[in-house]
Amino acid sequence: MLVTEFHRAEQKNSKRLMVVLHGLGDSAAGFRWMPSMLGFDDLNYLLVNAPDSYYGGYSWYDFADDSGPGILRSRKMIFDLLDAQRTAGFPTEETTLFGFSQGCLMTVDVGFRYPHLFAGLVGISGYVFEPEKLLTELSPVATRQRMLFTHGTQDPLIPFAEVRKQVQLLKKAGLAIDWHEFVKPHTIAGEEELSVIRDFIRDSIRKKPHE
Repeated sequence: MLVTEFHRAEQKNSKRLMVVLHGLGDSAAGFRWMPSMLGFDDLNYLLVNAPDSYYGGYSWYDFADDSGPGILRSRKMIFDLLDAQRTAGFPTEETTLFGFSQGCLMTVDVGFRYPHLFAGLVGISGYVFEPEKLLTELSPVATRQRMLFTHGTQDPLIPFAEVRKQVQLLKKAGLAIDWHEFVKPHTIAGEEELSVIRDFIRDSIRKKPHE
């Protein structure tokens, strides 16, 4: 079971939720700034620790060796977590799945396979694990799923050109990915990028997934 931190929305009865998946070596604590910085008073946040310890933080998979087994394990754990949120009264269609770096990879991996539509997917500075295989395992609702995917042209850890190529492949196959490029290293580009994320989330409120 994944360890999580729940941050309740100011609007106590709101069922809107953002599930946040951190990057390599980080933790839920690394995203405690998000509720105040995004500024949505009706959005609950579930900050999630990845399952494996990594130099004082956590990881979703072993990036240095064969990452496949860890990704498959984490995929199932996130599926279970999302199922639990549905049971707890947070509908998937009002849930945004957000991930940075390794968390971005897991957002793509889970988001287009999970059998229910999300309000939206947000992936920052990550890449796609086995994109060709993903396209053979899409959920029945995957082509109706909207995603914001951002990456930095100066990212020293995850090469920009390769990620852009992967996203172009997914878009060509019919996935609704809104791709944004920033002149940034492996990080979130401050208010410039946060405003794009806010706009995407706001648009997800106006456009219900079934529309």
